[in-house]
Amino acid sequence: MLIDFFRTVHEHKIPCSVREYLDLVRALEAGVAFADQEDFYALAKVCLVKDEKYYDRFDKAFTAYFKGLDALPDGVDSVDIPAEWMRKEFERFLSEEDMAKIESLGGFDKLMETLKERLEEQKKRHQGGNKMIGTGGISPFGAHGYNPEGVRIDQGESRHKKAVKVWEQRNYRDLDDSIELGTRNMKVALRRLRRFARQGAAEELDLDQTISSTARNAGYLDIRMVPERHNAVKVLLFFDVGGSMDPYVRICEELFSAARSEFKQMESFYFHNCLYESVWKKSFRRMDESISTWDVLNKYGDDYRVIFVGDAMMAPYEVTHPGGSVEHWNKEAGAVWLERMKTHFPKMVWLNPERQEYWSSGGSLGLIRSLMDQHMYPLTLSGIEEAMRFLSK
Repeated sequence: MLIDFFRTVHEHKIPCSVREYLDLVRALEAGVAFADQEDFYALAKVCLVKDEKYYDRFDKAFTAYFKGLDALPDGVDSVDIPAEWMRKEFERFLSEEDMAKIESLGGFDKLMETLKERLEEQKKRHQGGNKMIGTGGISPFGAHGYNPEGVRIDQGESRHKKAVKVWEQRNYRDLDDSIELGTRNMKVALRRLRRFARQGAAEELDLDQTISSTARNAGYLDIRMVPERHNAVKVLLFFDVGGSMDPYVRICEELFSAARSEFKQMESFYFHNCLYESVWKKSFRRMDESISTWDVLNKYGDDYRVIFVGDAMMAPYEVTHPGGSVEHWNKEAGAVWLERMKTHFPKMVWLNPERQEYWSSGGSLGLIRSLMDQHMYPLTLSGIEEAMRFLSK
């Protein structure tokens, strides 16, 4: 049984070794989990999953393996389950407030007794009713309707947050490194790009030096302080805005918020499609308050890390030709400006919010990847982490 479960975990691309599988077997032999599916779920996750980004994949693997396990064997029409067992199982998921609401309708026993009667009575699908098991109604049993104390059946998700029992709830989707991110996970990924330095007034206790100095001072306390550590990495962040980037506004906002909280020395600029002779800070003032790209190159030293964010989707001539910009006449091609940036800033990457399977080897995306020396990464948890590893070298 566990061999097949172990294979299922591997099929969902969760890195797991034989040693971790044997740890799970030994834990089961020691009685850490017995005859309880949820206890086994928690134990298996602890033993087999070593990174939280795989939690969602583990949930899917667990569901895939155990789906249908509760079905009755062939030839068995029914099975008697003590009512007390069902009550104890459901009480694990109910708050005191939920229990009070159920009691107001006759109690949990009455709710489950009624459900049993409906199952025996019902012979066809019901829609929009108030009694039978169905959809879109106000019956306590079913899905996609409303009842303050109902039993949700095969709905897949909550709509009114009122169900007594929720099955197949997955809480870790935003941790998977193959999907787009939220601000919290972006911060975790961006932290790979850190270089700490102590700056400012001495406000932090230096415990090691305090102990050493006290020992040398015949046991008399000699407190030593040091300046606080700050992230000394300097970052320039360039966002492509408008046109094909409109669907990615939210994820770019999340990235900007995460980067601003992680990097104290950061400047951000906007451009459209490709980098040309000017960038800007505020889109609504871009025509009046643009910033020369030459000024950026002259103002910021080569110790800055540069991050471009864009889908790189445009006509190839917008990269390769003078006058290629769709907004103005650019005297020099975008490729020329990207080359200048790369020459001045040796550590430069491009984050692409477009799904990586849609990237092409040609066209504008292929051109920009080549100009970036292939340092283009998807805007996912693993993509950001890989980009930060390069920038931190």
